[in-house]
Amino acid sequence: MYRFLLTPRWLAAAALTVAASVVMVFLGNWQLHRYQERSAINARIDAADSAEPVPLTSALVKPTEPGKVGPMPGKSKAWTKVTMTGRYDAAHEIQARGRTVDGNVGFEIVTPLVLTDGTAVLVDRGWVPPQTADATAPPVAAPPPTGQVTVVGQLHLTESRPSGISQRDGRIDTRRISLPHLADKIPYPLYGAYVLVTDPAAGFTAIPIDHEDSWQNGGYAIQWWLFAVMALFVYGWQARKEAHGDHPAKPRVDRVQAADDRLAAVPTARKPD
Repeated sequence: MYRFLLTPRWLAAAALTVAASVVMVFLGNWQLHRYQERSAINARIDAADSAEPVPLTSALVKPTEPGKVGPMPGKSKAWTKVTMTGRYDAAHEIQARGRTVDGNVGFEIVTPLVLTDGTAVLVDRGWVPPQTADATAPPVAAPPPTGQVTVVGQLHLTESRPSGISQRDGRIDTRRISLPHLADKIPYPLYGAYVLVTDPAAGFTAIPIDHEDSWQNGGYAIQWWLFAVMALFVYGWQARKEAHGDHPAKPRVDRVQAADDRLAAVPTARKPD
């Protein structure tokens, strides 16, 4: 009954169905991997809220060359809560423009904290709005405290896609906090991640740490797997339909009636008188 499956047409359809199903299974597995990866990030974010801070030097590798960024940590170090002691260098403060918090566009103020050993880490002291409704207007931000301070914050990995750097309003002005791009503007060996202050000073808004949308990837994984099953089901359903002759009935021609109609249409020959 199913010998027709060995015909070239059905063999090609089978190969195409299997190939499509395999691709969709791989896409589902990739989305599952993204779900697991994002879920791990969310777990680290939640764990960092209640964790005790660890020394910066235990989380990051110490940089050695002035004007250069040190080794960058892996993703597993992101959001680690750290503590460090040093003095702020307001002369090399950075303003990162076009930064959005709670739907409002403003600036993040990032100041180098010079540690006792001469190395430095960039500290994001928080978000401030522009002076006017114009989002490009320079911000007014309180200067960092003087003298030796202890800072507690969470590690943030360097941002990709670096933007241009200029001097504006007495600060280094940029759009992205890209450490390799900023390192030559800072005259100290620079750690390979920057720090978000967890409890910013008055006038600053803490930078929120958004959770990853892992459930979206989980939904996509299930969706791709269902598509793979559906492709195989449709092939089997079509094969069964073909094997059992479940085709729409063709109009039946009544051959006898058709013959009679043709005869009636032929003129009857007259007999000679």
